[in-house]
Order: sequence, then C-alpha cells, then structure tokens
Amino acid sequence: MERSASGASSTRREATRQKLYEAAVTLIAEQGFSATTVDEIAERAGVAKGTVYYNFASKSVLFEELLRHGVGLLTASLKDAAERVALEGGSKVDALDAMIRAGLVFIDRYPAFTQLYVAELWRTNRAWQSTLLVVRQQAVAVVEDVLRAGVANGELSEEIDIPLTAAALVGMVLVAALDWQSFQPERTLDDVHAALSRLLQGRVSGTR
Repeated sequence: MERSASGASSTRREATRQKLYEAAVTLIAEQGFSATTVDEIAERAGVAKGTVYYNFASKSVLFEELLRHGVGLLTASLKDAAERVALEGGSKVDALDAMIRAGLVFIDRYPAFTQLYVAELWRTNRAWQSTLLVVRQQAVAVVEDVLRAGVANGELSEEIDIPLTAAALVGMVLVAALDWQSFQPERTLDDVHAALSRLLQGRVSGTR
C-alpha cells in the first residue's frame, strides 16, 4: 500500500512539473526570461507560487531543468528513430533520414521550446550555459554514432568530419523547421521532410 501511495505521489509530482515546464516555456518564449516572473509561471500552470519553489529552487533552476527535459526528449526521439531503422535492417543513411523526420516531429510538437533552445544556444552569459552545452552534445552524439557506423561499414565517405557533420545535420533540422513554422506554415511536415531528405541524400551519401 505504501509503495502504491508513493508511486501515485511521484506521478502527481511529475504531472505538476510537466505543467510548470509547459507554462514556463510558453511564457519565456512570449516575453523573455527576465520579464517572466514565478507568479506568472504559477498562474499559467494553475498552481500556487509555493508549488514552483517546492519543485524548483528558483526560476533559473526551473529553466535549466526545462532545457535538460526538452533536449532529453529530443535526444530520445532521435535515438529511437535510428534504432527502429537498425531493427528493420535499413542503411545508416536511412537512419539519418528517420532522425531528420523525428526531429521535425519533435519541433512541430514543441515549437516554443525549440525557439527557446535555439535562442539560448547563442547566449554566453547565462548561468545554465554549461548545462546547455552538455545536453546539446548528447543530442549531437546520437547523430555522430550513426555517422561513425556508416563510415565504418563503408556506406559513408571516410572524409566526413563526423562532429561537424552531426552538428550541421541537427542545426539544419532546427533552423529549417523554425523557418517552416514561421515563414512557410502552409507546407506539411511530409513536404519539409522530403526536401531535407533530398538534401541529405545529395550532401551526405553522395548519390545523384
């Protein structure tokens, strides 16, 4: 019985934290980190102000955890996409293509978070900068692993600069998706994926 009660309490806390993440990311995307108050986050999440501090020591800690949480979801989706292709016997370029689609799906689902993440990548004076660099590398490392395996099995050129290519692919998806949502919203996810897929086939695998 105690274990069940503890499990229910943990589930409730995770649900509360998810509400706070969603409230914070929406508000900060709308008006910036400095202008967003804990009171506003609590009100948007539908909880008491004390609940914010119960779950997070400060607004900065909340935002740092938000970055960890969001990039963790992105990393997991990229990894899952690559693993599914591997189980189906697909090529490494197929895996990269599946990861591009997974990235687009993630960004389509969490556009406000993606805008924040991209903006924060270029700031240098934030308390969470070191955390952001760590979680960014976790996402890029998933792509690096696939590229490295493709080079090892002869599918991809040995001349590929793996770290830079992985970062470029992740960056391509992030920037293209934000451009799509901001300036070309009439395009479908399938349409955007097809365009990036053609780019991948030509620039990475070298096919014509």
